[in-house]
Amino acid sequence: MKNNIIVVDDEPIARQSLSDILRLEGYNVTAISNGELAVEHVRNYSVDLILLDLKMPGMNGLDVVQVVNQISPDTEIILLTAYGSMESAVEALRNRVHDYLLKPASPMQILDSVKRALDRHVTRVGKIEETPAISHTFRLLDGSEVDLMRRTITYGQLEESLTPAEGHLLKVFLENPGKVFSHRELVLLVQGYDVSQREAREILRPLVSRLRHKLSAFPVLYSRVVSVRGTGYIFEADKTG
Repeated sequence: MKNNIIVVDDEPIARQSLSDILRLEGYNVTAISNGELAVEHVRNYSVDLILLDLKMPGMNGLDVVQVVNQISPDTEIILLTAYGSMESAVEALRNRVHDYLLKPASPMQILDSVKRALDRHVTRVGKIEETPAISHTFRLLDGSEVDLMRRTITYGQLEESLTPAEGHLLKVFLENPGKVFSHRELVLLVQGYDVSQREAREILRPLVSRLRHKLSAFPVLYSRVVSVRGTGYIFEADKTG
C-alpha cells in the first residue's frame, strides 16, 4: 500500500516541486497551501508523513506540529525552512519532529529523509501494536468490536474505518461512559487545543455528525452517543451490562 504524505507550503512553486519529487517515487501525495488546511486534513484522513514549511502566514510550522502531535501522534513530520536558526531547530526536535531541512534541499536529501521517516513510522507503529500490556480494543455485547489502534469498527463481515479525529472522539466516549462532556472539554481532549464554548460547538457539530453517520450501522454504539442540550455530549452507559 502506498504511503500517504502531505506537503504543506504557502509557496506554490515549492509545493508543486516537492509533490512532483515524491509522486515520481510512487508516494500518494496531497499538496496543501497552509497550516489550517493541513490540520483539517490530518483530522479527517490517515497521514503517514508531513513535509512542512516552518514559516507560513496563519498557523506556522511549529503550530501545526503541536496540534498534529495531539490528534495523530503516529504521523512523522519533516520541517523545511529557508530561515534556519539553532532556536527553531531545537524547538522542532523538542516537538518530536523527525528531521529539519534547510531550503533548498536537494531531491536526494529529501528522499533520504522521507525514507528514514517512513521506516521510523513503520517501526513505531509496529512496536505499539505488538505491546500486549495496553488494550486498544473494545468488545461490545452484540459482538461488534472497536479497534482504536487501527481505527476500525467491525461486526461480522461489516467494517467501518474512522479518521484520526473520529477515532479520538470515540475513544474518549468509550473510556468515559456516563460522563457528560462540554463541547469545550471534547475539543481539548480530541483536537488538543482550547477554544470558547461557542467555537467548540461549531468544531464538534460536523465531527459528531460524521461519527454518528458511521456508527449508524452499529446500533449498540449509535444509540449511546447522546446530545445534552446546551452543554455537550454523553456516551450513555451500557444499560444491558
